Amino acid sequence: MQSATLSSPSSRVETEVKRIAALLGRREFVQALAAAQSLRTQVPGNRDVLYLLAVSYRSLRRIAEALATLGDLEKSQPRFGRLFQERGHCHAALNAVVPAIDAYVRAVNLNPNLPESWQALHALLRQTGHDAESEAAAAQAARLATLPAQLLTAFEMHGNGDVGGAEELVRDYLASHGEHVEGLRLLAKIAMDADASYDAELLLARAKDLAPENTVVRYEYALVLVNRQRHERARIELDRLLAVDPRDHSFRALNAAVCAGLGDYDRAVPLYRELLAQTPLEPELHVSLAHALKTCGLQREAIGQYREATALRADFGEAYWSLANLKTYRFAPAELASMQRAEAQPSVRPTDRYHLCFALGKALEDMERYAESFAYYARGNALKQIEVRYKPQVLEQAARVQAELCTGEFFEARKNHGCSSTAPIFILGLPRSGSTLIEQILTSHSQVDGTMELAEIPRLAQNLRSSALAGPGPGYPQGIAQLNAEICLKLGEQYVRDTRVYRTGRPYFIDKMPNNFRHIGLIRLILPNARIIDARREPMACCFSIFKQLFAAGQRFAYDLVHIARYYRMYLELMSHWDAALPGAVLRVRHEDLVSDLEPNVRRILDYCGLAFEPACLDFHRTRRSVHSASSEQVRQALDAQGIDHWRHYEAWLDPLKAALGDALTG
Repeated sequence: MQSATLSSPSSRVETEVKRIAALLGRREFVQALAAAQSLRTQVPGNRDVLYLLAVSYRSLRRIAEALATLGDLEKSQPRFGRLFQERGHCHAALNAVVPAIDAYVRAVNLNPNLPESWQALHALLRQTGHDAESEAAAAQAARLATLPAQLLTAFEMHGNGDVGGAEELVRDYLASHGEHVEGLRLLAKIAMDADASYDAELLLARAKDLAPENTVVRYEYALVLVNRQRHERARIELDRLLAVDPRDHSFRALNAAVCAGLGDYDRAVPLYRELLAQTPLEPELHVSLAHALKTCGLQREAIGQYREATALRADFGEAYWSLANLKTYRFAPAELASMQRAEAQPSVRPTDRYHLCFALGKALEDMERYAESFAYYARGNALKQIEVRYKPQVLEQAARVQAELCTGEFFEARKNHGCSSTAPIFILGLPRSGSTLIEQILTSHSQVDGTMELAEIPRLAQNLRSSALAGPGPGYPQGIAQLNAEICLKLGEQYVRDTRVYRTGRPYFIDKMPNNFRHIGLIRLILPNARIIDARREPMACCFSIFKQLFAAGQRFAYDLVHIARYYRMYLELMSHWDAALPGAVLRVRHEDLVSDLEPNVRRILDYCGLAFEPACLDFHRTRRSVHSASSEQVRQALDAQGIDHWRHYEAWLDPLKAALGDALTG
């Protein structure tokens, strides 16, 4: 038996845990059991003690007591992969093949780096006639068997949630032994978890260079490219993977996601349908198809797919939240009860739990049960906040640096820099500020292409921050002072070229990425003729709408009322700076004005963009196009002013938000 992954022995309890593991390793089961029972009386909830106690019971053939101990452990550690591996061992000892397989499958789903579970699955699946699955399990066991012991331990630590320990261990190994493909893969996983996708891309690119025939590495590299919205590059990698194995399910599913990312729903939807025809019991596929259908405006069919996913997995939080996120869907009482039961289960995965909380918040909001609704929103935000680990000081410092650097004199000295294209129209501001409405109005014009929330500008900023593109020096944003005319022209032309894949050829196109307000200085340097529209919404309405929204990615500030208020204040201060440094360059459109007096504001937007008035811009809700944001269904309906002051239903719980906004409430 492999010993459990334990913390460093910095206390008497940890030292005793290590001793018990050693007793088990020497097959001194009676002594191990006595020691584990004694230690449990002192630390009854300790994960490692309960685990080793269960192993001791099972080693002495006291299976019922082992299973009971594992049941106690599951109450506090439902995500501990070794728990389910040990349960599999118990069922295998009883010759209960099906429960053993179920336990081992759950173990490797939680932690795919458990050789014993893969080896057991290989034998049991072959015994039950599942030859293909048996060989796949054998391949996983063989892969793990090739890992150096230090890397295998690091992988298991990562699977058990000890990310810091895993990273330290793998970095130590690479420093001592040189580059290793599996070590680079693990560092890339850790980087992705930390929202450092640029670093993950570099790590996997290097791993791919070291092992060009390794399809797992190439697949993970393609996944990171999709995450970074580098869909054209991802398609190249997928073409190579599909050339190796055109029937591989994972490759085909990612290919469908790439097509969706490129806006090619005529290909994406049939690809998802083909996959579902072969694996109809895969709830994640139903959700992926539903997302594509929703984006195309096929809401009724999308709802059917989301509900099919919840029928297949009752605690599938993303499916419930996706229904809620339509903003127009109303949950039946039975669905509400089902969500509440699922969320209350101690074994529900954290990501499912916070998705369920946000969905319940919206469901109860629609039922006008505002106190219960706010409680679920608050719970969901608190859970998500633990995951994102947002530090507001980092962005606030970057904003101050931009304001100090990007003065009127700074831009005057660089007025001839950049690409001369007039095609881009940037819509920015804060999320939930009405930017999708402005986008829908503009893309109803015959001269304007709608795209999606393009990642080109944030990715360029990240590249500047992480690379030597600006030359040796302080990175981004400080480093933009080192961008000479040649580099600014090159970057502007690269932006126009890279966004072409999302366009149909009209003279103008929309880049609606709210957080680009942090990069107006960079935009102005590389695209001086681009239009920039600031979508602004009343602070309480905007901030609380952000608090209610579970974002698919990014927006790490969005899960705490005080953090949201600080972000809003940073936005106001930075936009005031851009107004002073670039007078007249940015058009401000207030959401409340647009809703209350549509035509004059539409004409003002069109005039700023140099576009002739077209009546279709007033009938924007009739425009049929792909809409990717959370407001996709709302902008397909005529304007309704009822939501302007909707936040007041929650006013009793928003004192922290008001206090943190301060004078921004009247700014």
